[in-house]
Amino acid sequence: MHDIDPNLPESLIRRDFLKQMAAASAAALAVREPRLYADESVDHPKPTADACILLWMGGGMAAPDTFDPKKYVPFEVGVPVKEIESTFPAIDTVVDNIKITQGLERIAQVMDRATLLRSHVLPDLGSILHSRHQYHWHTGYVPPQTVACPHLGAWMARVLGPQNPVMPPFITIGQRLEGVGESEELKAFTTAGFFGSEFGPMVLPYPEEAAQSVRPPKGMDTGRFDKRYRLHQQLLKNSPLKDRMSDFQQQSYLRSVDNAHRLLSSSDRAAFDLELEPNENRERYGNSRFGQGCLLARRLVESGARFVEVTTEYVPFLNWDTHANGHETLVRMKQEIDPAISQLVLDLEARKLLDRTLIIVASEFSRDMIMEGKPGSNANDQTTFPVEKLQEMKHYGQHRHFTGGANVLMFGGGLKRGFLYGKSADERPFVAVENPVSVSNLHATIFSAMGISPKTTFEVEGRPFYPTEDGLGEPVRELFVRG
Repeated sequence: MHDIDPNLPESLIRRDFLKQMAAASAAALAVREPRLYADESVDHPKPTADACILLWMGGGMAAPDTFDPKKYVPFEVGVPVKEIESTFPAIDTVVDNIKITQGLERIAQVMDRATLLRSHVLPDLGSILHSRHQYHWHTGYVPPQTVACPHLGAWMARVLGPQNPVMPPFITIGQRLEGVGESEELKAFTTAGFFGSEFGPMVLPYPEEAAQSVRPPKGMDTGRFDKRYRLHQQLLKNSPLKDRMSDFQQQSYLRSVDNAHRLLSSSDRAAFDLELEPNENRERYGNSRFGQGCLLARRLVESGARFVEVTTEYVPFLNWDTHANGHETLVRMKQEIDPAISQLVLDLEARKLLDRTLIIVASEFSRDMIMEGKPGSNANDQTTFPVEKLQEMKHYGQHRHFTGGANVLMFGGGLKRGFLYGKSADERPFVAVENPVSVSNLHATIFSAMGISPKTTFEVEGRPFYPTEDGLGEPVRELFVRG
């Protein structure tokens, strides 16, 4: 596949990206079974976590307005845009050397259980498109690729398998893959890729409807449901798709259907039913989809899910995609994430699960008021209203995509508590200036916590493929309690 020309208009870049991703997905249907190398030189680390929860802030969470406060400049008509650093004042946390921003008061009270990384760096990838950066972050590979790359969760499902044989090892909550902007781009990485369907995600767009996903259709008794299941199996075996899929992919798809049927017949499906949770517990997480998604993630991890992703949902120009009304939007987003994240930490801790569950709060890049990309970048400006001075409230906030320095907040999973790692510049541009951590090294850290070597190798169509690009990711040992 060819590289995407960053000088093309955004619509053509996206179209080219989709075309190449579609080709990779079609190729995945014909791929032979990936073979795990029996390489005795690969030293798999001792796991410090059994489960992983990724809390995805889709759209670009601005570090200066969340977990890395800079000089606070309040809104005032006529203030030069270049002077705006943080639009929220800093607040204290329970850790003396860590401050975060106003609106995150409940998270501030659990920062003594956290590791805060302030030096996550990301590439510009030519044109800074959310879809490309989200693909890169979730798979570890810069698109396009000649194969369909597996999501982080699929790696854990394939290499580690389920903790509970009935519970899907890879579940995503809160993201619609139909009927929203860039849905095809989101589908490109929300997949098991070449690993096959059985390692792909169970997708639950609405957490309050999750229980319906693990029940037979309304009015259908168990006998009739089992009969329909057997007929469905037969139809799959005779499907026209059969000629387009390798034997491995066919069998993987059939096994995924078997897994789903097993769950629907199990008492473990109760974990998906939020109605079984006391109302006071549900209220502590907040009434947003994200809040209820975090509660559902806790229930699923309790029941043996291996990897759960909960997202605030990426939809272009909504939520963290703050091209306008940045400050006002973040007031709302903080109201969603502050109770949910803090309560998830406290609940897991109360159930003695936090030490063995790695929670990650991350986004595809940060944001800045005046800079697109990073110093020296030729990335196109993505803002919709370039102004030199504040004129209206909608101008107040972080509107441009910034890749020079982002934040990652982590809890549990064998990582240090009340620990600050890395630093961004005190003055613009707010690039990482101490201990920069790339996507590959962050992924290596996550995989190592889960007991997977970053150098684990699968042979895919005659070429080696690794959890981190070319197997070069190195875990950040300083983040772990035991190094």
